Amino acid sequence: MTITERTSPAVDNGVNVEALLGAREALTAAPPAAQFTFAATNEWVNGTHSRSTVKEFFGLGETQSHRQPYSVDTDHPEIFAAADNGPTPPEMVLIGLAGCLTAGVASVAQNRGIQLHSVKATVEGNMDLAGILGIDADVRNGFGGISVRYEIDADASHEEIRAVVAQSQKRSAVFDLVTNPTAVVVEVA
Repeated sequence: MTITERTSPAVDNGVNVEALLGAREALTAAPPAAQFTFAATNEWVNGTHSRSTVKEFFGLGETQSHRQPYSVDTDHPEIFAAADNGPTPPEMVLIGLAGCLTAGVASVAQNRGIQLHSVKATVEGNMDLAGILGIDADVRNGFGGISVRYEIDADASHEEIRAVVAQSQKRSAVFDLVTNPTAVVVEVA
């Protein structure tokens, strides 16, 4: 039996690991093709309500498109004298983090031959509004901290599951975005 052969039954977490590994191999051989630019447009609707849409992105040397445009409305809750037409922008960051880490969990588990039965992430971020509202200039505007708690049912030991989550965290783009500084340029046309 070769190293790549598994003695356990086939695992199906819905991830095409062979395609991912093939993409990694192809992009290793052609580094410029790995340069991607993702984009979103945002339009104000009314009050604090806005709508963001993603459709096209650049990758593999040319413009690519999602199967369809995807839109998400954001707003502030009624307790801030807003209409509550969607999650707040900070909640969207938490949603992005949870989605990215969970996709990684499924991918890593598939690659390691671990069958998942359920995966649930609870993500919380604490924030002091004294910064955003200009009450205290020394208070940060963003999250003071974020916690992610996983409940995972899988055909694996607790140690194996922890290793899967750790590898997902190591490879997560959104985890990197929220834990490392990123240069952001804001312009007015």
